[in-house]
Amino acid sequence: MKIFLKTEDEIELMRRANQLVGKTLGELAKHIKPGVTTLQLDRIAEEFIRDHGAVPTFKNFPNPYGGPFPASICTSVNDAVVHGIPDNTELRDGDIISVDCGTLLDGFNGDSAYTFCVGEVSEEVKKLLKTTKESLYLGIQAAVAGNHLGDIGSAVQEHCEAEGYGIVRELTGHGIGREMHEDPQVPNYGRRGNGTMLKASMCIAIEPMVTMGDRNIYMMPDRWTIKTRDGKPAAHFEHTIAVRRGKSEILSSFEEAELIEGKLY
Repeated sequence: MKIFLKTEDEIELMRRANQLVGKTLGELAKHIKPGVTTLQLDRIAEEFIRDHGAVPTFKNFPNPYGGPFPASICTSVNDAVVHGIPDNTELRDGDIISVDCGTLLDGFNGDSAYTFCVGEVSEEVKKLLKTTKESLYLGIQAAVAGNHLGDIGSAVQEHCEAEGYGIVRELTGHGIGREMHEDPQVPNYGRRGNGTMLKASMCIAIEPMVTMGDRNIYMMPDRWTIKTRDGKPAAHFEHTIAVRRGKSEILSSFEEAELIEGKLY
C-alpha cells in the first residue's frame, strides 16, 4: 500500500477540483425532474465540466471487467447502487437518482456523489437518504489524524444498521489525489481502532452506499451498473476530504445541490 500525503498547495488544487464537482451537481439539480433522461444529464455535466477548464474523469475510465465507462457521470436510479450508465430512460416521479461525478483539474481529482429526489418521493425513501447522508458526516467526524480507517467504517455502519439498512461491503471509498483511486480503501463498515492509522494531509473519498433492504448486490450485464439483489432502493453520498488534526476538512460541496433541491430530508 502506498499512501501519498499531500502538500498544502496540492490540497488547494484538490479543493478547486472538488468545488467544481459541487457546482456540477448543483447545475444538474436544476434539471433533475420527471421526464428528463439520464443521458441528457450526462451531456449537461460534461459541457459544464469542460466549460470550466476541467476533464470529466469518469469518461473512458478503465474497467477490469469490460469496456471503459462511456459517460461523464454515473447515474444510478432506484435499486442501482452505483456506476449506472446514462441512457435514454426517462426519470419518473418518485424515483431517486444517485449522481457520482469526478473532475480532473490542474492535475488533481475531485470526486463527490449526491442522491437526488425526482418529484414527490415517499417518506420511507427520504428516510433512507437522510440516514445515509447523516452517516457520511459521522464518518467524516471520525476521519481525523490519529484515528483509524475502522473508526470511519464503524461510524457509518452503526448509524445505518441501527435503522435496519444494509451496508454494501464489496465497494468502498478510497484515497484520491493525482489519481482518482489511490490507497487506502475506505470501507463503510469496521471496528473502531482497526485498520490503517489516519495521518494529517491524507486525502480520502468517503462514500456510504446504503440499501433499504439487505446488503446483497449484483453486477448488470453492462459490467458497470451495480444493483441491489432484492430490488429495493439504495442511496449514495460522497465527499472528498483532507484529514486534519482535530477536525477534517471537506473539500467537496453539497451546498449548490441543496440550494436547488432544498432540504427535503
